[in-house]
Formats: sequence, C-alpha cells, structure tokens
Amino acid sequence: MKKVQIAVIAFTVLLSSCVTQKKYKGLQSEYDKLKTSESALNSSVQDLTLKLANCRTESSGLNDKIKMLQENVALLQKLIDDCQKQNNQGGVNISKLVDEINVANKYIKELVATNQRNDSLNMVLSNNLKRSLSDVASDDVQIKVQKGVVFISLSDKMLYNSGKYTLSPAAAGTLDKIAKILNDYKDYDVLVQGNTDNVPIATATIADNWDLSCLRATSVARYLQNNLNINPSRITAGGRSEYQPKVSNDTPANRSINRRTEIIVMPKLDEFMKLLEAGKK
Repeated sequence: MKKVQIAVIAFTVLLSSCVTQKKYKGLQSEYDKLKTSESALNSSVQDLTLKLANCRTESSGLNDKIKMLQENVALLQKLIDDCQKQNNQGGVNISKLVDEINVANKYIKELVATNQRNDSLNMVLSNNLKRSLSDVASDDVQIKVQKGVVFISLSDKMLYNSGKYTLSPAAAGTLDKIAKILNDYKDYDVLVQGNTDNVPIATATIADNWDLSCLRATSVARYLQNNLNINPSRITAGGRSEYQPKVSNDTPANRSINRRTEIIVMPKLDEFMKLLEAGKK
C-alpha cells in the first residue's frame, strides 16, 4: 500500500510539472469522481453478493427440507397403518393424520414443481445462449449453470483493449447476442461483475485493479442498457478486482483466464420464499 501511495505522489508531482495547471485540475477532478464511483460500486457489489449468497443458501437447503418432509410423510403413513391394525378406536387420530399427510404432500409437490421449473428455465436459457454464441471462440465465452444461476464468462481480450475499460468494436456482436436472449427472460436479474489478474495498474484515470474491474463492469452495464434495451432495474454492476481468481496467477495464460467479465443471470426466488414461509405456518 505504501508503494502505491508513493507511486501516486510521484506521478502527481510529475504530472503537475508536465501539464498545465488547468489540465491537471481537470484530471484530478476526474480521478476524484472515479474514486467516488468506485466506492459506490463496491458497496453495491457487497450488497448483491450478500443477497446472492443468501439465495444460494436458501436454494441449497431446499432439497434437505423436501427430504425431511418426505420422511415425515413416510412416518405418518406408518402410524396410520399401525392404528388400522390395532382397532377402530383410532378413527379420529387417523383422520387427523390423513389430513396432515395431504397437506404435507401438497407442500412437497409445490416445492418440487417450483424447483424443477427454475432448473428447466435455467437449462433452456443456457442452451439458448450456447446456440446463439456457437460462432464465438470457447476461450472468449464460457456458459455454465451452477447453484441455480447461469454464468456467462467473457474474456477481457474480446471486450477491451489491454488495460482499458472502453468496449472494443468486437464486443458489440457478442453482447448483442446475449442481450437478445436476456430480453426473453425479463423476470431474471442480471449481475455484471468485473475481474482482473493480480498485476498492478495505475494510470491518470485508473487507480488500481479495483477501479479497473468496476469501470469494466459499468461499461458493459451501460451498453446493455443504452444500446440493447435491457431494463436497468434488472442490472447491477460491480468489480471483484483480483480477489476472485479462477486459477492461480502464476503464468500469462492463467492471468488471461482471470481477466474476465461475468454476466450472472439469476432467477427471482420470490416463489421459493413464499413457499418456504407457507411451510413454517
């Protein structure tokens, strides 16, 4: 951190001696705005990451709850069988147990149906994206379904020039195809997440890898909104800097893999939440 601060101070002194005072103040103002934007974006990413983690936890616990309910149904059925073998005095209890079984079965069917519907929609979405992007090199775009969401991983060399955050002309075709599919799934949220390698960067407009990852994410988000008509209320953009690598940063090839922008498509879990709340009553 001290090295970065010293580098920034040295750069500021050098810059102030090489450019006019007016231009220097303009660059300083732009830098301050970018730092403010970075702070807001990081806060937004933290909030959404927490939300995503909570959703994943709810989703992963769903199957365990279904299994538990199925075991309860089996136990209730056994109790009914035992009562029927003994005598007819348990008629009232049997009737109550039957009602409980019917309620439990209905609840299980609703949970399973909702889970299967979301899994099916995710697979269809993933397959549609793969077909639409079949002409794009596999090392430039990767699509997978994991933990109830669809991940679209885009290489930085396809989207930007080295060390830049402005989209290159080559990025438009790929993003156009992705947006066409996303517009068919209007109830899905879209998280645009920038990632870098661990090579430090510092320029007049980019403070560090945090800055670069956030700026790259917002450039994609703006393009989706302004050029491809994705509803901005569905979009969240933020950066993870170098701190969520796919592989070790020990080779140029691996660093290239880690420099990526991910578009994460997340189905709304409102139905699951309603069903889970209903099951607690």
